[in-house]
Amino acid sequence: MSRQNATVRNLDLESAPAATPTLVATPAELAEQLPVEPMLAARIAHQRELIREILAGRDDRLLIVAGPCSLHDRASALDYGARLAELAEECADDAVLVMRAYVEKPRTTVGWKGLLHDPHLDGRNDIGAGLATARGLLIELAELGLPIATELLTPLAADYLSDVLSWAAIGARTTESQTHRERASALDLPVGFKNGTDGSIGTAIDAISAASHPQHYLGTDRHGRPAAIATPGNPDAHLILRGGRSGANHDVESVARASQALAAVGCPERLIVDCSHANSGKVAARQAEVMTELGARRRAGETAIAGLMLESHIAHGKQSLGGELAYGVSVTDECLGWDATAEAIRAACRR
Repeated sequence: MSRQNATVRNLDLESAPAATPTLVATPAELAEQLPVEPMLAARIAHQRELIREILAGRDDRLLIVAGPCSLHDRASALDYGARLAELAEECADDAVLVMRAYVEKPRTTVGWKGLLHDPHLDGRNDIGAGLATARGLLIELAELGLPIATELLTPLAADYLSDVLSWAAIGARTTESQTHRERASALDLPVGFKNGTDGSIGTAIDAISAASHPQHYLGTDRHGRPAAIATPGNPDAHLILRGGRSGANHDVESVARASQALAAVGCPERLIVDCSHANSGKVAARQAEVMTELGARRRAGETAIAGLMLESHIAHGKQSLGGELAYGVSVTDECLGWDATAEAIRAACRR
């Protein structure tokens, strides 16, 4: 078709649907409403240092990040947290336990996007209430004595939550994102980048390198004003293996290749293995087998594995939103139940 004969569609911009912004509290305002008290802030700083020491290999304990695929209910989240805190005391000589407290859920297409986005679980997407609910719950969990972890899916959410966190993850879908790499570069806490959904580790290694360097980007300050942000770089960015479309990547050869690839570009050689997702074939019960195997390999002298991740909840399985929900059952991905979780953690961290 020639340029002369091409049909040009005129857009009526005035009649096009517009985005509908709803104002929410700024990070500074929400932090004033829900503060992290000085004693808790000091504990979080100490927990970050513990995790750094493990990632660097100066502390030979195992880092274990365990918890629900996504938090949806305050009561069951606090119940899980209390159980994990008790187990953390039991395993303290051999492991540092961190609670997976994810308040956002990445979606391939559409669906419930997590407590921060839809705290009422009814499709209203009351993000203002979700920010307060998420921050308040994370503070309550941290007050149990646990280091807290989440996935930073929405970069702006880090301004509302990062002071409560001891560790954070960048998911497989967003590891390639320049925005997430820049945001991680600004954070004063260890951040793990997952390998891509196809299983490749190259993009994650690129992300670790980018996040470790100083960055400049357009963002917002604590008061919500547009600002040019200059970051110092994050020296504690690291790799998380989670498998991919081609299958698992927690075997001896895959871990060794990943460690060597990290070393080749000057990135930290120690890494974390996510026992869920493709590494368990998306079968929750299989996570316990993977965790037990990796714990045994560490005892046999495999030094590259600094930590393990586990998706677990009070009860095994998953359920769909809508109607009456069973207590302590995931509303997103299938999770391992508590009894099997505790058994797997004990087996993995045993010397």
